[in-house]
Amino acid sequence: MALTQRLEFRQSQSLVMTPQLMQAIKLLQLSNLDLSAFVEEELERNPLLERASDGPEPPVAGEPTAEGAEFPESDNYGDEGGSDAFDMSAGSSNETFEPGQEDWLNRDLGSRAEIERTLDTPLDNVFSEEPAEAAARAAQDAAPTAYTEWGGGASNDDEYNLEAFVAAEVTLSSHLAEQLAVAFSAPAQRMIGQYLIDLVDDAGYLPPDLGQAAERLGASQADVDAVLAVLQKFDPPGVCARNLSECLAIQLRELNRYDPAMQALVENLDLLARRDIASLRKLCGVDDEDITDMIGEIRRLDPKPGLKFGSARTQTMVPDVYVRPGPDGGWHVELNSDTLPRVLVNQVYYTELSKTIRKDGDKSYFSDCLQNATWLVRALDQRARTILKVATEIVRQQDGFFTHGVAHLRPLNLKAVADAIQMHESTVSRVTANKYMATNRGSFELKYFFTASIASADGGEAHSAEAVRHHIKQLIDAEAPSAILSDDTIVERLRESGIDIARRTVAKYREAMRIPSSVQRRRDKQSMLGNALSAPATSSERSRDTAPA
Repeated sequence: MALTQRLEFRQSQSLVMTPQLMQAIKLLQLSNLDLSAFVEEELERNPLLERASDGPEPPVAGEPTAEGAEFPESDNYGDEGGSDAFDMSAGSSNETFEPGQEDWLNRDLGSRAEIERTLDTPLDNVFSEEPAEAAARAAQDAAPTAYTEWGGGASNDDEYNLEAFVAAEVTLSSHLAEQLAVAFSAPAQRMIGQYLIDLVDDAGYLPPDLGQAAERLGASQADVDAVLAVLQKFDPPGVCARNLSECLAIQLRELNRYDPAMQALVENLDLLARRDIASLRKLCGVDDEDITDMIGEIRRLDPKPGLKFGSARTQTMVPDVYVRPGPDGGWHVELNSDTLPRVLVNQVYYTELSKTIRKDGDKSYFSDCLQNATWLVRALDQRARTILKVATEIVRQQDGFFTHGVAHLRPLNLKAVADAIQMHESTVSRVTANKYMATNRGSFELKYFFTASIASADGGEAHSAEAVRHHIKQLIDAEAPSAILSDDTIVERLRESGIDIARRTVAKYREAMRIPSSVQRRRDKQSMLGNALSAPATSSERSRDTAPA
């Protein structure tokens, strides 16, 4: 077979991902905060883009209009054709401004010396201050005598701002740094202390291993341990601990309750977590009443003392879509217009600039700005329409959830919604990312309504994974302390309800909901039942002891 070279023409279609198309796809998956930040950057970068609320204001009496203020170098500024741009009528008199008086207003009178030479007298003799004006000037130049005049407040109640007196939030790091400056005087100790304070997390804990601290600081391990011992005495009690046992031990020492029995309890917190009270009682060498009091003291301590101070602020969730019951029994879906940034293209500004721009570079720059601004407005509108279309289809598919609750949540995937609205699955996935829906049953992320399907035991309609989780939780909440349901028993109950599920799937769902195993639940519920029964028994015994013989 001979190899030859030849030229061929082929015609084909392909989708070219332009930068604007890629940016439009990126806008779909942005949250409200990210989208607002992106629009703010575009407003600063693009002079032809403006907010929808930043329209031209009506002209104020005695001031030029927006057109006159925006383009002061226009040809008709100040002539007869532009005289309508001013409203020179006085608000308190009926005198009108005569056009002839404008001549001497624009005339240059010269310097102060030339004016005094022309008038043959100082200007103070011609334009003397009135007594009221002189008093006002003296009061203005005088030093402030009241506290409110220094800028910290205002004497007028309308201008009083309480937020000016609000102190800044004290963080845990700054609170510990203030105590460090008092506790140590040697620079080396302060350096070690500040290094350890910088390692404290929001809960008030240090890393378990501080072996590298001495090596990085060039200090001995004894010096680091000595500084750490002082830091652990700082406020709040329990701060700078390396684990939970050390944190509780520090707080118990502060309360003078760290005896050998309590020490044994703190060193065996794993037994307390498993509710192995018998082993704890044996290790501590106390009776049932004492171990109950000791556990009560442990529960009253603070396992995370650092959270009392300022930490990362919780961002409030703002819904993108509202779902409300309609008058006809259906559901009304609408966008949250408060979260949507609204921008417009300033065509008037572009038209005025086009008349004055002469350089090719400037023309191409403003043409690109106009194209980008127009694209952004269309992209934001398309994004809002796509979110509303996807949310409406989700509400239609999950009508049973909004009417009856989570038990009627249907299995749903991206392909079903994409086929219904004639879009690609990737587009639906981007739309549902970081978007929230406010409903009559609470606020949910749009991805919450997409759940896997679990087959039915009788061959009927499949069940939603979220509905199965809800069913498992209902079974566990309703179990009696004497009849704890195992995972196998839950599987049998679910199959009786028409849900075909494996035992390992039940265990996975139970652990995802942070529900302990059947053994742990039996211990917890029997312990709670024993505490409830011991209270009336103790009171009856006391009544028998105090009865007369």
